[in-house]
Amino acid sequence: MFSLSPFSLDESELMKFFNLLQNRTTIATLALIASWAAPSRLNAEDRGIAKSPNIILVFIDDMGWGDFSCFGNQAVETQNIDRLAKEGIRFEQFYVNSPICSPSRVAISTGQYPARWKITSYLANRQLNQHRGMAQWLNPEAPMLARFLQNSGYSTGHFGKWHMGGQRDVGEAPLISRYGFDQSLTNFEGLGPRVLALKDAYNGKKATAHTLGSDKLGDPSEITFVDRSLVTQSFTQSALEFIKKSESEKKPFYINLWPDDVHSPFFPPAARRSDGTKRALYHGVLDTMDEQLGVLFNYVRNSKRLQNNTLILVCSDNGPEQGAGSAGPFRGFKTHLFEGGIRSSLIAWAPGLINSDKVGTVNTDSWFSAMDLVPSILSIANIETDTRFDGQPLDSMILGNSQRSRTAPLFFRRPPDRDSFYGISDCPDLAVRDGDWKLLCEYDGTQPELYNLKTDRGESNNVASEHPNITRRLTESVIQWHQIMPPDAGATFASTPRKRKSKNP
Repeated sequence: MFSLSPFSLDESELMKFFNLLQNRTTIATLALIASWAAPSRLNAEDRGIAKSPNIILVFIDDMGWGDFSCFGNQAVETQNIDRLAKEGIRFEQFYVNSPICSPSRVAISTGQYPARWKITSYLANRQLNQHRGMAQWLNPEAPMLARFLQNSGYSTGHFGKWHMGGQRDVGEAPLISRYGFDQSLTNFEGLGPRVLALKDAYNGKKATAHTLGSDKLGDPSEITFVDRSLVTQSFTQSALEFIKKSESEKKPFYINLWPDDVHSPFFPPAARRSDGTKRALYHGVLDTMDEQLGVLFNYVRNSKRLQNNTLILVCSDNGPEQGAGSAGPFRGFKTHLFEGGIRSSLIAWAPGLINSDKVGTVNTDSWFSAMDLVPSILSIANIETDTRFDGQPLDSMILGNSQRSRTAPLFFRRPPDRDSFYGISDCPDLAVRDGDWKLLCEYDGTQPELYNLKTDRGESNNVASEHPNITRRLTESVIQWHQIMPPDAGATFASTPRKRKSKNP
């Protein structure tokens, strides 16, 4: 006997299957059955790839587009990340969906615009969240990537920064397990088991704790203090133990490995402090993080079974802090809607899944976003859902089988508390990317800035007046999107009581 699934038939069995059906089917039907056994599926099975590949999502904190050495950093060699790029695909036009951490994390977790869930800036204390017109935490009913995978038999773990609820004085936020995770370890911006940092400047003074109130939240027995330079190592070690446990249980796994490096405060090991300047300390943290992540990367690489059936994605949550990281050729920093605030380096590594002809290549043409990763990962994992995402499935492009891009425009709203930041007195409120065009404007559509990113990726030449039709079309579309989304207090927010110019929400 043989299986009746055409996917599992070898050539001789397929002929037997055809012979059984020859008196009951047409030649056209037989041709259709033969087409089901697609070469790509058979090749994948020959390489031992299961229907449920393991997924590791590495989401670095506050790292600029140009900070990996494979993206141009000449001050630090990020050799472990670079090796992933040489064995995978590097993407140059990948976006996160906010220039600041919490909403960016919401988007890559839900596949939807973070404004839908009223998280448009970093989650802080209760009063400030309310003052900015934001939720106190992500609604647990949000469509979480982890939950889809968990419900399909995956082991799911979150190791690293959370920052979607449970920080400062907000101690009643849902635990990370409510969002579809079997296990978690986080830092001061989440609840449950967590690692808090001790800042040692190696100057003879006592190390100080970096907690921002987290040590007063939840069960103190769940808190471990480690040196600031070892926080990422704690996350990596826990993730590695989780992988080994999933292997022993013969379950596929999904892991968020979200270090709070390379976010300030910068406290690298003593040997990597260099001259002690901000940028030198930042590079010391970057170098150390790369080394610590490399332990997990090497474990996966050195396991033939994991190597052939694991996808690792590495990117950053937003652009760099001014004076620390580098946005490469792009304008702006963290909190800005210019490219430097929202464009991220992305690397995809999956030797058993990626088109072998594309290994070691750079995709310079496809533009897409973190929201698109959610339906793409679900497609790679062969999971179907009726959920409506703002992201689009682009798995064929991520795996090197096409050069597709998003077909829908990509919209952005600035953090409500960041109208003036890093030297810009009036930051654009809204932005939209559509094809090669990028437009920024105020809430009411005034002060439009239009750039052709194919010829001006540094956003140095505003051509709005030269293309009035394009300017009008994109302005209308981004305002319409903005008005559909739940509002925040961006038009009226002031960090201190003072008069402020009026802006139409």
